[in-house]
Amino acid sequence: MSSAELPDAPGGRLRARAIVAVAALTLALVLGGWLLQRGLRRDSGSERVQMFDQVRVHVSRDFVDSISEGDIFRKAAEGMVRELHDPHSGYLNPDRFRSLSESTSGHYAGIGIQIDVRDGWITIVAPMPGTPAERAGIQPGDRIVSIDGKSTEGWTPDDARGSIRGKTGSTVLLLIERPGVPTRIPFTLARGEIRVHSVRHVSMIGDGVGYVNLTIFSDSSADEVRDAVTQLRSQGMKTLVLDLRANPGGLLEQGIEVADLFLDSGQPIVSVRGRVLSKAYADKATQLWPDLRLITLVDDHSASAAEIVAGALQDHDRAAILGTTSYGKGSAQSVFRLDDSASALKLTTARWFTPSGRSIQKARPVAAGSEDDDEDASSKGGVSADSAAQIPLSKRVQFKTDDGRVVYGGGGITPDLLVAASDSFNGTRAFWRMIGAGAPKFRDALTESAIDAKQAHVVHAPDFVVTDALRQSLWAHVAAKGMKLDRAHFDSAGAAVDRLLGLEIARYALGPEAEFKRRLNDDRVIAAALEISAGAKEEIDLLRRAGERRAAKHEDAPHTT
Repeated sequence: MSSAELPDAPGGRLRARAIVAVAALTLALVLGGWLLQRGLRRDSGSERVQMFDQVRVHVSRDFVDSISEGDIFRKAAEGMVRELHDPHSGYLNPDRFRSLSESTSGHYAGIGIQIDVRDGWITIVAPMPGTPAERAGIQPGDRIVSIDGKSTEGWTPDDARGSIRGKTGSTVLLLIERPGVPTRIPFTLARGEIRVHSVRHVSMIGDGVGYVNLTIFSDSSADEVRDAVTQLRSQGMKTLVLDLRANPGGLLEQGIEVADLFLDSGQPIVSVRGRVLSKAYADKATQLWPDLRLITLVDDHSASAAEIVAGALQDHDRAAILGTTSYGKGSAQSVFRLDDSASALKLTTARWFTPSGRSIQKARPVAAGSEDDDEDASSKGGVSADSAAQIPLSKRVQFKTDDGRVVYGGGGITPDLLVAASDSFNGTRAFWRMIGAGAPKFRDALTESAIDAKQAHVVHAPDFVVTDALRQSLWAHVAAKGMKLDRAHFDSAGAAVDRLLGLEIARYALGPEAEFKRRLNDDRVIAAALEISAGAKEEIDLLRRAGERRAAKHEDAPHTT
């Protein structure tokens, strides 16, 4: 992993509090402890070295609480990187480094389950196909009450993942509570090699229109996209919708390879400029599908490598970009494995620029002491405080695509057609804001209602209608939890409630694919993609239609005028 370029997820601040005063020399210490000894021998009279050593000694000897030498050096390293005020640089302790490695490789040893917390317990969202969990009969809605004899009450998903994952071939004992089953069920599972695919959904969604959802740029993303497009071409696909929404980035090299699939040989993809390395990357291979029309979807969670792909396709007029303005992460990180082999330093080492020369880096001041973690942002589904802030287009620097279309730098990739997400229009976001701190209890109530529907066998297809009975079941669970939500407000948010409940029931009663199909049918951005693709013959038709619709609608998303 040493020196690998990793432009990854939006945001990023270290959790640990640093001892800032001892930070001056400690990055060198962490990168090789021998450097301090060598430096002290070579220049023992240095005032800076003396200052550092005096602070270290006083903290070690006189601080009210005992701190080990190892912790002092670690805290100093964390403080030094924190004082760079770069949310994408950080000291990665062994757990964080392992998590980053797993997300970019897509490999880990475990049992293959998607989990969340419901009512304070670890709950199975879905077993992954072909994994030990699926083969053993683990089901959505199962509650894990203990792992290897330890109660999981109050655990976080990270706590559970840490206990469930281990060495391939080793075993883990889960005790499961299953709705409708009076006794707890023990499962002894052998851990296996789990492969998490970065392409999650591949399907035909319209007449000649295929859909590929790329969720992260891991080490197999380009191969997965190539296989997915090949599969859809065999089914008659003429237009591809490449969905990069909520894609936090990942490996720079994979972003380049994905762009390479759709561009002509020699076309620039991205240039990376840093103090140590500056390099321009260009397309190496001939297009496999030169006649394939392309629509790419982005939103305010599309970051880094996702923006590299979208920016290159937009600058070369190769894709019509739809959605909302992307996150705006125009920097690249390198990961340096440290001497203990278990931890690492993630450091911003370069900035990147699209083929037209634009930087899409969005200025985002970070409040002192705030917590904003790269590796966790996407998994938590959080929205950074500044993700909605947009610089007006009138104040942004203009650039030109190959065909002379105007594109913008300095604040994310601005789509050719701005289309706000469905939850901005159907009241879902407003509903979550209304219930505020009650959101966790409401999610628990949604899941309980979905599990009730699953047990009652009342839904059989993804397009089921949310009935009054299903809605009443949800309200009963909400009331039982003592939420401060009156019935009038609940009823007034009927469209949002029905959407959330419908998706939850589809997920638990019918499975992730049913949830995906239901979500797709309510997707305004997908609907817009299908509109502009209807009857299109060439890529220029998509670009022209996107431009015409944008001009007619002015702006279809907030904060982007």
